[in-house]
Amino acid sequence: MLLHLIGQCSCRMMYWLSTIPRRLPRVEAHLAMPEHVTISRSIFAQTIGLSVSLALCFTAAGLGGLVTSQGLDSWYGNLHKPDWNPPNWIFAPVWTTLYCMMGIAAWLVWRSGSWSQVRSAVILFAIQLGLNSLWSLIFFGLQNPGAAFLEIVLLWAAISVTSFLFWRNSALAAMLMMPYLLWVSFASFLNYTIWTLNPV
Repeated sequence: MLLHLIGQCSCRMMYWLSTIPRRLPRVEAHLAMPEHVTISRSIFAQTIGLSVSLALCFTAAGLGGLVTSQGLDSWYGNLHKPDWNPPNWIFAPVWTTLYCMMGIAAWLVWRSGSWSQVRSAVILFAIQLGLNSLWSLIFFGLQNPGAAFLEIVLLWAAISVTSFLFWRNSALAAMLMMPYLLWVSFASFLNYTIWTLNPV
């Protein structure tokens, strides 16, 4: 069900996303962009780059969603949770939106300069994407909230540094990462609370 919702939302976004390379320059014109930023790639190349970036993000989403769906209703449903725990249905649309924003943010950084200028930001983005999927494996796959909390703290730090590096290349990319950082901050506190409510 979770993977179906992610796929359905993704398909509906594809047409809108395909128009971003044409509309983006007008948005960037209103933001303070670094001096080295150039948009020299063709519309075709930018569209391919955006597609690859989104594909990588939604691949990570699919891997995490596969593990999550196996433990969401069975193991997770039987845990003691706080009163403010979100309903299960909210996770799919929230994560779909966040992965979409992440993909666009990474693409903005990729197109903002030469590889030597964006390498550190792109590599760290890939690392945090891997940590994102790893959290699902630890929390839902291994059913270990304690280890998952330690991992999500590392993920939060990786997102923070990634967002900082993104800001140095594209202000818009950094802003697109902020909802993700806020959600992971909330998820970290929820993870910790569930861990304390369910001692081994």
